[in-house]
Amino acid sequence: MSKPTGFMDYKRVENGNVPPLERLTNFKEFHPKLDEKARREQAARCMNCGVPMCGSALKLKGMVTGCPLHNFIPEWNDALYNGQFDMAAWRLLKTSSFPEFTGRVCPALCEKACNCGSPVVSEGPVTVHDNELFIIEKAFETGYMKPQIPAKRSGKKVAVIGSGPSGLAVADWLNRRGHNVTIFEREDKAGGLLMYGIPNMKLEKNIIERRVQLMKAEGVEFVFNADVGRGASADHILNEFDAVALCCGAKKARPLNAAGIDTKGVLFAVDFLTRVTKCVISTSEALDKISMQPTNGQIAQMLSERYGIEVEGKNVIIVGGGDTGNDCCGSSIRLGAASVTQIEMMPCPPVERAKDNPWPEWPKTLKVDYGAEESIAKFGHDPRIYETTVKEVISENGHITAVKTIEVEFQTIDGKRQLVERAGTEKTLPCDLLLVAAGFVGCEEYTANAFGVELGPRGTVQETNNPKIFTAGDMHRGQSLVVWAIAEGRECAKEIDDYLMGEAQ
Repeated sequence: MSKPTGFMDYKRVENGNVPPLERLTNFKEFHPKLDEKARREQAARCMNCGVPMCGSALKLKGMVTGCPLHNFIPEWNDALYNGQFDMAAWRLLKTSSFPEFTGRVCPALCEKACNCGSPVVSEGPVTVHDNELFIIEKAFETGYMKPQIPAKRSGKKVAVIGSGPSGLAVADWLNRRGHNVTIFEREDKAGGLLMYGIPNMKLEKNIIERRVQLMKAEGVEFVFNADVGRGASADHILNEFDAVALCCGAKKARPLNAAGIDTKGVLFAVDFLTRVTKCVISTSEALDKISMQPTNGQIAQMLSERYGIEVEGKNVIIVGGGDTGNDCCGSSIRLGAASVTQIEMMPCPPVERAKDNPWPEWPKTLKVDYGAEESIAKFGHDPRIYETTVKEVISENGHITAVKTIEVEFQTIDGKRQLVERAGTEKTLPCDLLLVAAGFVGCEEYTANAFGVELGPRGTVQETNNPKIFTAGDMHRGQSLVVWAIAEGRECAKEIDDYLMGEAQ
């Protein structure tokens, strides 16, 4: 630890935020970075704890706290403070495959477990998330991030089905081990939900493309528009490759149980976000040729013309209070929605930690994420309504016009936790577009069926029944975080490597 008093000398300062009404005018990232001096001061706040909880990934009461990647956080904070940027990047990349992704979209499990933010120290956690992003972006800027081409190839071929964070992590790790890796992706671009599930203002898509180009230079092959199990043959892949990793995600959306739901103007959130991002990319690519940036109106027009989704001037209701619902909120406001309402069936979380939710557990407290913040700035109120669900969808001429909501609560009946409606609490809200962001119920079965693998009760791969088939990420774990997908991908790659090298011996 280069500066033992750093956590007392410097206050916690995060990367900034473009003011809500200003950032609403576009789909660009909105977190201005601290300068180098300020960032090094933030790294100096790291206490180099004897037991660094930030990278421990401890399991407490069934919930993990700390970084699942077991990052060497004190090491690279020390190197960053001392201006040893290459050293910092080397230690960061030792455990983290894609810091440029997690440094933007990870909720920073590490920071919630940071000793500096514990009740004993109470100085506020180290800005691990922002420090990580600075280190990797500095590495790209200085040319440290060069293609690392294996000196020797094993001759073994691995197929990775899906190019989300877990699939990319599998491919990256195995390629560095000298295996020949081919990624099969059903979309036209790599990234999975990184590309088409996370909005551009949280993760600009050129960041993903930069990594893909680096992986290509290192020898990883990408096959796009390859929908394995439908267009592309699973049997052919099994015959051609020595091992297969199924990393198809858990994209099967949870349906909304409401009367009249099958009508126009009702969309799953993931489909909405995918189409919005495709329009952002298309308009950006078209206007880039004449050095212009697309306006939100142009994106909204393309969304209407290409997919028939009308947002501008419409009343949008989102069912679901998680990250996906928040992303729908921010996207809808940018596209000109007249109003945005976010419905959540859970109670409003407490402002401060409850007694049964102590540090270093993940804090189950109320937060105002960017979408809600933007809604408050735009419309003057928080868009979230708690302990409520949609009971009925009202339509006219085959298109949604309103929804009937009702308040709900969880009760224990006959020993089981059940959702119960509160009588007399029904309301009718105008609605032109209903976005269902109620989570996911597992992977889409067709790829799993094509490879003959078994799915468990959560809709995830339970057994592969074939020693050359492996799985990782949400397809194995269920809906989770990007950092967990990367961690699973790295672990899966190690298992595949052991299998391949054991077979070679």
